Amino acid sequence: MGERTPNVLPGDLAVTIARLQSTIESRVGADPEASYTARLLQGSTDYAVKKLVEEATELALAIKDDDHDHIRYEAADLLYHLLVVLQRSEVTLAELAGELDARM
Repeated sequence: MGERTPNVLPGDLAVTIARLQSTIESRVGADPEASYTARLLQGSTDYAVKKLVEEATELALAIKDDDHDHIRYEAADLLYHLLVVLQRSEVTLAELAGELDARM
């Protein structure tokens, strides 16, 4: 687990995810030595998937511990790694939204 984020204020998830996705897209082709995101995008698929599973497990454990701040922290990590894996797989946020919409 990383260090918990102090002084977290409410935000707009749609705006935040769009901004994060834009940052992830900007790391496509970037120097993997200079960017963790670029390493995830250009490294092995196995490593990116391992990180996604690791973050999901950490979130599940935080939920089990009923630790609000830890749940928020690990959920953010999971969402970031999910967005990276989606970028690697060329699944857009619009496609993801369409999939969710079709299920409602």
